[in-house]
Amino acid sequence: MHLLGLTKMQYVSSPEKGFYIITEKGKKSLGIPEVDKQKATEILKYLPMEKSFHFYADIGKPLDIFATSLSDFCDKIQKIDSSSIEFHVRRGDFEAWFTSIGDVELTRKTLLVKEQKMLGEELRRKLQDIVRKRFDELASIRSS
Repeated sequence: MHLLGLTKMQYVSSPEKGFYIITEKGKKSLGIPEVDKQKATEILKYLPMEKSFHFYADIGKPLDIFATSLSDFCDKIQKIDSSSIEFHVRRGDFEAWFTSIGDVELTRKTLLVKEQKMLGEELRRKLQDIVRKRFDELASIRSS
């Protein structure tokens, strides 16, 4: 019932039965800023070492693996030990980094994954999926 109401108010749309996406109007009402070509380019750029995401096994235990861009993050998340992913999700590190690179939408999507309390490979697959889809979306905006 709630989704039907949101659809009528044009906050969500349903491109196929049982599948809903947030519309631009819905994103705006949630406070998610619109991303134009310039913003997409800024989010996707390569970062200096100090602004890269550094993976840890635990507090004080760096893995000496880092992601210098959202694309690089997509690649590294496939290979990193799932316990490191769980560590960073629990602490909110991914959300903090996504916010620091300017991607509010990806930050919120990651928070939703965190709330589902997934573990191991399921968590990796879900996180990788949302980051890859967001990367593809931003790359499309950048090239248009």
